[in-house]
Amino acid sequence: MTVAFFSGKRRRAVAALGAVSAGLLVLSACDKPTPLATVTVGSDSVNTEATCYNDGKALKESEVQDCLTKGTPTKISFNMDDKVRLGVDPEIADNGWTLLFGTQPVEQEPYKKTYRTIPGNAFFSSQTGEPTDKADVNILETSGKKVIGIYRFQFEKKDA
Repeated sequence: MTVAFFSGKRRRAVAALGAVSAGLLVLSACDKPTPLATVTVGSDSVNTEATCYNDGKALKESEVQDCLTKGTPTKISFNMDDKVRLGVDPEIADNGWTLLFGTQPVEQEPYKKTYRTIPGNAFFSSQTGEPTDKADVNILETSGKKVIGIYRFQFEKKDA
């Protein structure tokens, strides 16, 4: 004579508990996602992860210059009279972020909010004052004097 150790209800409960445990184990092995920077113009929106990021720790100073030009930036096109909305994850805002045109900082102090709006025409003149059709724009996540992450975009002027 054989005796069942578990009723059908208990077997299902044990199986469900095992499935949940296995799922949690798999999820715990996942890396934490890197923060995102987003650019929105009208109804168009693009976002990017950092080109260089070290899990929230400071990047080596020797890496920073290479990271400002490394890889292909995320592209978005807009007209000169459009409003460009820049947004960052709260984690980036907590540290502070600075806008760079190419490799040149635009402001002295890091910005500590998650969102800002800048007129599109601010991006389309060179350092000499000549008009340009493209602009490399970098967002530099900072903590004090240390660089935490670099997010790259390329803005292109639309034909009017």
